[in-house]
Amino acid sequence: MRVRMHARAPIGRAPLLALVPEAVGLAALGALQTLAFVHAALWPLPLLAAAVLAWRLDAAPGARRAAALAWCYGFAWLASGTWWLFVSMHRYGHLPAWLAALAVALLAALLSLYLALAGAAYRRWRRGGAVDPALFAAVWLLAELARGVLFTGFPWVASGYSQVEGPLAALAPWIGVYGIGAVLAALAAGLARAVTARGGRRAAMLAVVVLPLLALAFAGPGEYTRAGRTLTVQLLQPNVPQDQKFDGERLAANLQWLAGRFVASTADLVVAPETAVPMLPRQLETYAPGLWDELQRRFAQGRQTALVGVPLGEHGQGYTNSAVGFSAAAAALPGGKYRYDKHHLVPFGEFVPMGFRWFTEMMRIPLGDFERGGVAQPSLALAGERAAPNICYEDLFGEELARRFADPAAAPTLFVNLSNIAWFGDTIAVPQHLAISRMRALEFQLPMIRATNTGATAVIDHRGRVGAQLPAFSEGALDGSVEGRHGATPYARWASRAGLWPLLLVALAAVAVFAARRPRSGRSGR
Repeated sequence: MRVRMHARAPIGRAPLLALVPEAVGLAALGALQTLAFVHAALWPLPLLAAAVLAWRLDAAPGARRAAALAWCYGFAWLASGTWWLFVSMHRYGHLPAWLAALAVALLAALLSLYLALAGAAYRRWRRGGAVDPALFAAVWLLAELARGVLFTGFPWVASGYSQVEGPLAALAPWIGVYGIGAVLAALAAGLARAVTARGGRRAAMLAVVVLPLLALAFAGPGEYTRAGRTLTVQLLQPNVPQDQKFDGERLAANLQWLAGRFVASTADLVVAPETAVPMLPRQLETYAPGLWDELQRRFAQGRQTALVGVPLGEHGQGYTNSAVGFSAAAAALPGGKYRYDKHHLVPFGEFVPMGFRWFTEMMRIPLGDFERGGVAQPSLALAGERAAPNICYEDLFGEELARRFADPAAAPTLFVNLSNIAWFGDTIAVPQHLAISRMRALEFQLPMIRATNTGATAVIDHRGRVGAQLPAFSEGALDGSVEGRHGATPYARWASRAGLWPLLLVALAAVAVFAARRPRSGRSGR
């Protein structure tokens, strides 16, 4: 009897080795498509990259392989899009370079698990037909909602932000940034299906992708708000490096520069950025005696308004990251000034998550646990308009800004963002944050003016267009004009009442339909 022996590779090694080239290719695409979050003209890049991802998920032999591929894509996407967190932890927090890099990698790795689960769900429940793009859009939306909401949320580089200059931006007043991301995913999956289809089906799938883009580009977003009063604004950019913010000599010079700008300005609204005054008002006497009282007197009469970022509070009562407004109208408010307290705080920067005190103690950064302001605080009244401040990171959360539209009579007519992202140096964080503000302007069809420490200080109109901008990392004052807008977009109306629940429920319903109707004999998803 002849026995034929077959050599066998160690279990798991061959499939793992086969995965490497595909995973590396998808990771490269995930990293490459983040260019569109910096250069808005590259908006087709995320569409093409997501199409390749959908194509490879379709070809994956099972859900586990699909999850691994989606994780690789997501990890590279997030790591390349948020690598500037390394700067804050290493340069300013003095963490060892290896530890700061590891922290960024771990954050990207954990947040990419949402996309990995989405990839596995898509591979398991897809039906192999023309309706699969709907499932891909639903699981993509669930992954982005999870990343943007759970554990305080981190929606930076959400896919919709890459589309501020693309045709899909016309959907912003209807479905917001997450809805745009879902539509992008559906079109990407349709494009992937078109590439693999044949004959008339290929032409039909291409038409399903191309025609909506052409229609949106031609039609535009429509007009849902109406023009109000035009105001002149002056936006101050002190350009103080983060490591010099509390240096005595530089601090005194910066406060003197700010005081001079406030006194000399003739604009209707003058805005200084987040923590432009980096200490409590009562501590100012050491560096700028009488400055606080002078600002209050300067704007207590006449038509001008000033808005300045400053921490407020007292020992034992807690502290807030705030914006203070001075004007004749504000002089009648309690304390003789308008006050806005930041609501959505930055984890590890403005509060320490439970169990992570050891990590923040390793960094030599003056961190503290700030108190949260209300989610829908009153706007600052000026010249018949209502300016709604938001501080730095808060403009990532459109669903929270939407809460301010619940009462139409008190709804904002323009947004004012006060930011300091000097923590992240001269990196892609600056243009990324500008794109985020532009998306908020598109969603609500309200202008957004931005006063920042190092950039991007800009005036954005209600169509998301940048009308004026200071060069980043330069000291200066940006003079411009802004038109208040009255009314509300469809997105503002439904998000002010229901938050993100409508999007979540639609996505869950779509996934439930696919999961319930999958073939009984289908075991390929394992």
